[in-house]
Amino acid sequence: MSSLNNSPALWLEQWPLLKRDGHKYDRGHALIYGGVVMTGAARLAARAAQRIGAGLVTIAAPAESQIIYAQALESVIVRPVQGVDDWRILLADERRNAILVGPGMGTDALNKAIVLSALHTGRSCVLDADALTIFADEPQALFDALHANCVLTPHEGEFARLFPGLIGSNRSKVDRAVDAAKMAGCTMLLKGAETVIADTIGQCVVNNNAPPWLATAGAGDVLAGVILGLLAQKMPVLAATCAAAWLHGQIAHDFGPGMIAEDIVNGVPDALKSYKKLLWP
Repeated sequence: MSSLNNSPALWLEQWPLLKRDGHKYDRGHALIYGGVVMTGAARLAARAAQRIGAGLVTIAAPAESQIIYAQALESVIVRPVQGVDDWRILLADERRNAILVGPGMGTDALNKAIVLSALHTGRSCVLDADALTIFADEPQALFDALHANCVLTPHEGEFARLFPGLIGSNRSKVDRAVDAAKMAGCTMLLKGAETVIADTIGQCVVNNNAPPWLATAGAGDVLAGVILGLLAQKMPVLAATCAAAWLHGQIAHDFGPGMIAEDIVNGVPDALKSYKKLLWP
């Protein structure tokens, strides 16, 4: 299977341009399901979605952790949820046009319904971390609910749990990602030192600008948040995923060793300034 190397030339023309007379509602409303214990994951994703340009970001937080999110994220909307019914009420508002589920959410049985409810809206969805792990025992249930507006962002361990039939063969990472995207019916971002992005029609892009120090806690949550923020602004799915992966690696490369996940979030504005003439009218 052939692939392209990721670079801005692949996606800059599809970048969501800012309008001089625009307002925050033009730039989409990202919705994130937050966990109870590992609250940092959703917070990193929320900040990343904001930094990349989403007009509004809401975190749906279980009541027992709501105060943690509210105190840490002054410009993020925090809505309490107690179970699937409350979550579905938030999903009923179609202005929340891009959804992220998984970072820090936990793997109890309730969360399968949280994921499936998000997918059933048909809106842009990013599934990361626990949203993938909880379907390891029945991946077909997840595949049946996925659609073309979705992105899965597994690392190799999560990938092996969802696609055991693609492991242990001589197929390349590119071939595995392409096969998985077709099986799942959505865009696949298979993380690693070399990240492979594939869609359902066999298009494949390899991102290889990630330095070793990008392997740090929370970096994947930031990546998911950047994808989410671009999808909220209606950037096409494959282009948004490629752009997020490239920027993620470039920011890390520019920062250098000693970087932590928060540094990636804070590096987004400078990365975007490099393309100011192309991204602002």
